[in-house]
Amino acid sequence: MTRILLFLATNMAVMVVFSIITSIFGLDRAIGQSTTSLVIYASLFGFVGSFISLAMSKSSAIRAMNVHVIDQPTNETERWLLETVHAQAREADIGLPDVGIFQQSAPNAFATGWNKNDSLVAVSTGLLQSMSREEVEAVLGHEVAHVYNGDMVTMGLIQGVLNTFVIVFSRILGSMIDNAMRGNRGGGGGYGPGFFLGNIIGNVVFGFLASLIAAWFSRQREFRADAGGAMLAGRSHMIGALEALKRGSPAESALPEKLQAFGITGGHLAKFLSTHPPLDERIARLRAEA
Repeated sequence: MTRILLFLATNMAVMVVFSIITSIFGLDRAIGQSTTSLVIYASLFGFVGSFISLAMSKSSAIRAMNVHVIDQPTNETERWLLETVHAQAREADIGLPDVGIFQQSAPNAFATGWNKNDSLVAVSTGLLQSMSREEVEAVLGHEVAHVYNGDMVTMGLIQGVLNTFVIVFSRILGSMIDNAMRGNRGGGGGYGPGFFLGNIIGNVVFGFLASLIAAWFSRQREFRADAGGAMLAGRSHMIGALEALKRGSPAESALPEKLQAFGITGGHLAKFLSTHPPLDERIARLRAEA
């Protein structure tokens, strides 16, 4: 979940900043009202925002999570982590990922990076302390499977499409608000403050809706990563790892800390915002595939 949340947060920040800059410097007005030019403009900058987020994903994750990247192992645990991830990467036929550890009491792990041959796999200290070696190996296999499946690139492409729609609908909303403030008389020379306001509101509101769609796609990718982890480390170990995560997460519907500030702690909305399917559903899927 950390992997996708960092990506989505960076992506939304890029989109909001981009919207402010283009409105302040009049780039929106230069596009004009042509539908074709609007779609080209939206597609170009929609994908630019997404792939800036993708390019920054590895370095952003290291900074945000304060990840200690293992260059030279200093103890047996670090040596085992490095050897295990690299062995799984060779089996999956991908480049050797960087491997890291971050301080967090909760069991957690993520993989990120802009391509299969330049990635990062990181685990929390809580995960190492609460799981057996076999279960940790399964979690690592799950993350290596994310890299092998190209999930960050896939999510980048999906987010690029969503960004395009966000830009288009935000401009439409901005034009509607601007026309309403002018009394539907039009304006002679470009857009007024209503367009600027509507464009910013649209980026926030439609960006949130786009995040719901991106989260749905992320949940589908998790099932594939579970299957990959089962293949690399054994199905029983993958199921055991998910059961251990379940024991370590008593409030399954609780959102990560980054979203708790919004006061969303459960219910239907939390389910739609989640980037991962319920653990019970993931365990049942693995057992059914046995």
